[in-house]
Amino acid sequence: MIEMHCIVSGVVQGVAYRAYAQESATELALVGFVRNLIDGTVEVVAQGQAEVLKEFVEYLNEGSLMSEVDTVAVDWKSINKTYDEFSVLH
Repeated sequence: MIEMHCIVSGVVQGVAYRAYAQESATELALVGFVRNLIDGTVEVVAQGQAEVLKEFVEYLNEGSLMSEVDTVAVDWKSINKTYDEFSVLH
């Protein structure tokens, strides 16, 4: 398993993007979290197999119906803390 840390920019707050990310991650059996950041971006941390995480990045780029994703900056990391599920943090 590996961890990826993403910062998603564009119109991604107030458009059900976090719920979309959680649903997509759960469907792919990934764990981690998604949350809004103060600067208007969304942070996503996900853990799983590399090939599944790469598929998840495609979902993140697509976004929810009302979102307009400009960029998804991805940083790959080794796992320091493990998660039990994929959750939306507030």
